[in-house]
Amino acid sequence: MGSCIICGIPVEGGYVCDSHQEDVIFEFRGNHASQLIDNRFYLGTVDGYADFGVFIDIAPGVTGLLHRSELDRRLESLSWEPGDTVCVRVNNVRDNGNIDLGKSIRQSESEFRGKLILDGDEEKLPESQKKTETADEDDAVDGDAGDETPSDGDGASDDDPSDEADPEPTEPVTVRTPESDGTERASERTGEPPSDTAVSAKRERTTNGGGAVAVAESPADSTGERDVVDETDVTDAVDYAETRVEQLADRVGDRVRLDGEIVSVRQTGGPTVFELRDETGVIDCAAFVEAGVRAYPDIELGDIVRLDGEVEKRRGELQVETDNLVALEDEECDAVTTRLADALRDRARPDSLTPIGDHEAVAALEAPLLDVAEAIRRAILESRPVVIRHPATADGYVAGAAIEHAVLPLVREEHARSDAEYHYIVRRPLDDAIYGMNAATNDATRMLQDRDRHDEKLPLFCFVGTASTTDSADGLGLLGVYGAERIVLDALAADSDVDDVAEQVVTADATTVNLTTGALTATLAAALNTDVSEEMAHLPAVSYWENTPAAYTAAAEEASYDAEQVTNLREAVALEAYYQSYQDKRELITDLLFEDAGSLAAHISEQFREKLGTELATAQANLTSAERDGVAVSLLDTEQFTHRYDFPPTSLLLDALHRAEREGERFVTVGIGMDELYLRSTQPLDIRAVAADAAEAAPEAAITARGIREGRIEFLAGKREAAQNAVLDAVAAQFA
Repeated sequence: MGSCIICGIPVEGGYVCDSHQEDVIFEFRGNHASQLIDNRFYLGTVDGYADFGVFIDIAPGVTGLLHRSELDRRLESLSWEPGDTVCVRVNNVRDNGNIDLGKSIRQSESEFRGKLILDGDEEKLPESQKKTETADEDDAVDGDAGDETPSDGDGASDDDPSDEADPEPTEPVTVRTPESDGTERASERTGEPPSDTAVSAKRERTTNGGGAVAVAESPADSTGERDVVDETDVTDAVDYAETRVEQLADRVGDRVRLDGEIVSVRQTGGPTVFELRDETGVIDCAAFVEAGVRAYPDIELGDIVRLDGEVEKRRGELQVETDNLVALEDEECDAVTTRLADALRDRARPDSLTPIGDHEAVAALEAPLLDVAEAIRRAILESRPVVIRHPATADGYVAGAAIEHAVLPLVREEHARSDAEYHYIVRRPLDDAIYGMNAATNDATRMLQDRDRHDEKLPLFCFVGTASTTDSADGLGLLGVYGAERIVLDALAADSDVDDVAEQVVTADATTVNLTTGALTATLAAALNTDVSEEMAHLPAVSYWENTPAAYTAAAEEASYDAEQVTNLREAVALEAYYQSYQDKRELITDLLFEDAGSLAAHISEQFREKLGTELATAQANLTSAERDGVAVSLLDTEQFTHRYDFPPTSLLLDALHRAEREGERFVTVGIGMDELYLRSTQPLDIRAVAADAAEAAPEAAITARGIREGRIEFLAGKREAAQNAVLDAVAAQFA
């Protein structure tokens, strides 16, 4: 039993009482996240930044996420650099091993009242730990000296002639021979000494990150003395088996040779970690010079290399400990490049595309959708992040989540790192249905920071249900300046100038009606990953608020989603899309759309109906009815009669209001605010033409279309009445 280092009271199995857990900083020397204790503060090392936070190494192979929501400032304003030592709080260790961290106000050991070491499940005092380490070092020195003590032929020491048994080694002995193929570790595991004919070799790191050297020793003679024979590069002394990444799981402990491309370089507080990709997968390869120092500084992102090293399993993840790393040139480089390109093409292209519900409009887009699927799969195989942008609506979330759900297993399969799914697939909802310069500037800043800080490749941007209109051309163009690939997917016809600022534009034509982006991308997702294709069958039905095609209703029912469940899902996603709309809410959306047995969606949809019902009743009580050239108009002053900063958003409220109030075939619902209005109509309206005609009639109001998808038009607040009249006249003219 120990005593608390703060107050001195007895503590069972440790050195800090329950009352002083937060007064102590811990140095973690364990090897698994499950050994961490929640609500304690730990020393960590900054590993790197992501869009959503900072990754912190608590110990080698034990990494947690400090989410940006835990910070007291913007993520971009943090001054931490990779390799910096920081103090963090462990908030929670999840069942899957993910670690949720919080930021500590105290950022130095001196600010805490004490320090302890958590060595696995055991608490230790730093002083006793140092004594233990010193004793271990003394034992090791004694053991080394013992190796040099002359002995007779049967192994008995001259100092102890009565001992006829073989002496026990004072530390594990590693036997390395060129032919051993990794079996030298047997002596480390058993602790038994090598045979008299074995050759002992010690690997030491060079100071320039150029691999390892082998010091070969001659067999012991009858006096027990050994002479150093030679010092050579380990690659000359050891045979490395040419291997592919997909085979490494069966080669733990073996020395292997890999040819491939460097797709990422990360400098941690310890080793430099190179991600190497060959035609079968990606693997982390650690190269160590000294803590925080860049190994192999001449090796850059995109280099074709040959890497020799030993396959290890650290904290449950495969890794290669690098012995030697060189860039290939000329014929060797060309051969590997060609091999990678051929394999990439074969693996990236899906075999076929089968539309869910056999929707003709989707089937007509089979060829371009396959091209999009190939581009996304290629990005994953090339270790390029995939960034999904979509509006914060039910249809937008269904569309974005469908692609994310299909891609996540592919990322996990391709990358050995447990946190790869947070690096290589990112979904960022948009507050606005337009991809404007604000969002584009944010994306450009993040991708350039990731490129410069972490040597990440520029991402593939996939826009679903957004960016298909002229309003988004400038934002798309900014990404293009830096060479980022852009794909636009939409159920509505795209403006012609979008083709000039995106590599692929896949949208329905102007004659297509009753198609949602969710229906389009659900079929795309099924082609992206056939293993999850059955999980996509209900998504098209979820994306429709009304007039759901019978084929999609049937597909949902066949997947065991009845009409009530589909409605609950739609409403639940719509409510969650509104709150924290700029965050992906990956786990919550996944639970709703793919893993919910019904209770979660039912609970949230009940809140949806309650909130929408209250707001709808208020709106109906304050509607103004009018008629303009035979067109019935219901007008709501959203500035006066809605709660603008609470659910539902104006666009969703207007949709519900229009469904509830419409009468006949010549009916328009208008929601007008301080400087914007929304239009809903029983007949298709050309919003851009309405805005243009209204602007001509009231030039002083500066009327312009701003989001034709939402039926949104903007004007000057001081000319509100003139803008309203001009817009209504333009709408009536389109009905004529």
